[in-house]
Amino acid sequence: MLPPWHAYERSTEYFIFTHGIQQVYTTVKHLKADLQHHQPHYIISVPLVYETLYSSIQRQISASPPARKTVALALIKISLLFMEAKKIYEGTVLSNSPVKPSFIFYMFNYLRARIVAALLWPLHNLAKMLVYKKIHSSIGISKAGISGGGSLPMHVDKFFEAIGIKVQNGYGLTETSPVVAARRPFCNVLGTVGHPIKHTEIKIVDIETGEVLPDGSKGIVKIKGLPVMKGYYKNPSATNKALDLEGWFNTGDIGWIAPHHATGPSRKCGGMLVLEGRAKDTIVLTTGENVEPAELEEAASRSSLIDQIMVIGQDRRRLGAIIVPNNDEVVAAAKRKSSLDGNNGLAKDTVMSLLHAELKTWMAGCSFQIGPILVVDEPFTIDNGLMTPTMKIRRDKVAAKYQSEIEALYK
Repeated sequence: MLPPWHAYERSTEYFIFTHGIQQVYTTVKHLKADLQHHQPHYIISVPLVYETLYSSIQRQISASPPARKTVALALIKISLLFMEAKKIYEGTVLSNSPVKPSFIFYMFNYLRARIVAALLWPLHNLAKMLVYKKIHSSIGISKAGISGGGSLPMHVDKFFEAIGIKVQNGYGLTETSPVVAARRPFCNVLGTVGHPIKHTEIKIVDIETGEVLPDGSKGIVKIKGLPVMKGYYKNPSATNKALDLEGWFNTGDIGWIAPHHATGPSRKCGGMLVLEGRAKDTIVLTTGENVEPAELEEAASRSSLIDQIMVIGQDRRRLGAIIVPNNDEVVAAAKRKSSLDGNNGLAKDTVMSLLHAELKTWMAGCSFQIGPILVVDEPFTIDNGLMTPTMKIRRDKVAAKYQSEIEALYK
């Protein structure tokens, strides 16, 4: 999925070759067929691949006969609840609170989680036989999927955990060779990128003052250790901006480190790194509020009507979004609501109405809501320069391309 010169792809390739592991190359077009044919133990790729697999599985379930679809969706929900209960008594509930939970309160939740898990376990096992076994046979990945090079959406992470496919999320940059943290098979805490690897230190500093922050506090992620580069080639000014005198590398990413707890529902999470976006991606509204777009985009992307979304609003009063719709799903939704015109076409107002409704539904739990939206037909791709090789949206390029439309949107 990545070009061979990419640090993530190259380091992975070296690791695989030095361990004598068979490697299979594929493309997005042939991914599904290759997974079914080769039945890999592992797949190592970017988050978009897992999102694609998730969407493909969801489409297959939606296309099933009504009775089978209802049963499959119900069993998946039960498995999700089962996994949430397991986290409580296994100590993998992610929390940024440094306060130790009350022992009595925790024991109550522990016993309740045990009871809930025991009640759901038979249905979860039934789901394995009726639904998940078929999914596993079609995609393989019998040991684990390794994800890196971008943000892995939580709903995708939870889905694969529920159906019994382990996805280990990792983190790093080209400047750090590239991996600095990763989730381990024995402690795969969702929502994190795991503990730092050997010979690597991670700290969180205040965005304004640079002071080191305590565990649980959000700030800029800095890295020190053997994986960190010596500097940018023949570019001392850029090197001095990125590296301080003590060798700490400024990643430009926002995150926090999970506090340590000896007991309680978060006892196994201590020291794990949690990422919340890029510092330079932060949108500052004219109201003075700071908005991290990644959370909003992740929530909105759960809609089947939305293929891609980029939140905008820098120096504006409210947030907006540029949306690439999934036209087939939009048409299907319009048919269900009898919103097609006489020529079986979709009016612009109808599309807007459907997308606004989807945003309202999927972003109900978010701190901020989307106001005006710009609907575009051309998807963001690597070929048109609107995505990076790791499938991340180039925000500056998209904003520049649609500058006049954005201006009109806010008038």
